[in-house]
Amino acid sequence: MDVAVMIEGQDGLNWARWKGITRATEEAGFAGLFRSDHFSNPRGPWKDALELWTSFAWVASHTERIEFGPLVSPVSFRDPVITAWPAASVDDLSGGRLRLGLGAGWQEREHAAFGYELLPLKERFDRFGEGLEVVTRLLRSDEPVTFEGKYYALNEAVLMPRPQRRDLPITIGGKGPHRTLPLVAKFAAEWNTPNMPLEDYKALSKRLNARLRKVGRKPGDVRRSMMTSVVFGRDEAELRRKVGDGSIEEMRTRGRVVGTALPIVEQLKELAATGLDRVMLRWEDLDDTAGLRALGEEVLGRL
Repeated sequence: MDVAVMIEGQDGLNWARWKGITRATEEAGFAGLFRSDHFSNPRGPWKDALELWTSFAWVASHTERIEFGPLVSPVSFRDPVITAWPAASVDDLSGGRLRLGLGAGWQEREHAAFGYELLPLKERFDRFGEGLEVVTRLLRSDEPVTFEGKYYALNEAVLMPRPQRRDLPITIGGKGPHRTLPLVAKFAAEWNTPNMPLEDYKALSKRLNARLRKVGRKPGDVRRSMMTSVVFGRDEAELRRKVGDGSIEEMRTRGRVVGTALPIVEQLKELAATGLDRVMLRWEDLDDTAGLRALGEEVLGRL
């Protein structure tokens, strides 16, 4: 199992913070850097929210090693054509390191603020399925693409230049067994879940395996990743300052990775034992690049 960094891009992300986080992620040895794609948080004050594809163009041209991508980008306010186009370009620029995370959309506040229709849940997932069809066909087909759906339509459409990777990997996030997992089985190279009890994760992973076999794919065709928050202290005093009045054990019970280096290593090994290919640690303090570097330097070599 490898370890990547995830940040909330709507929670104050600007160029100075993004550059610092990117450099820390690359230099400390993490496998990748992933970020959300939102205009705002669901509530509270509006903060800086550096635009997604602009930020990834910088990562592609200023790093050599890490994978990166949205976790996830909603088709509800990003037209799938105007997602496939920059995704292909950014992937080429990076030498093939993008993992394209896509989602149906969920946050009401940003859709209302900018005039995008979120749709009821069933229709939202119907639109998401069509969006996945549009993205995958445009990226993978060398012939002009025609598609007629309820939400999107293509008529002899071709994106040029053609992407160097026709199999640019798509990540689908979520835990819904009835709508999400079938879309993962059909379209995805990676399935990402939020943190959850490990027994629940194992049960969902087993259901995904059955879905994959049903469509003629193997369980190993889809990587498994989990996103969870991390609270890391370089020593017990720093850890206690970060946790405040909270209970470390209670935080761990809720699925957060909490501790100094050695306890975090043990928690990550427990996650790895479930068959996860990657864990994405959500780093919440966007200014604490020194702490992020220390996390990588003190933990990754022990896994």
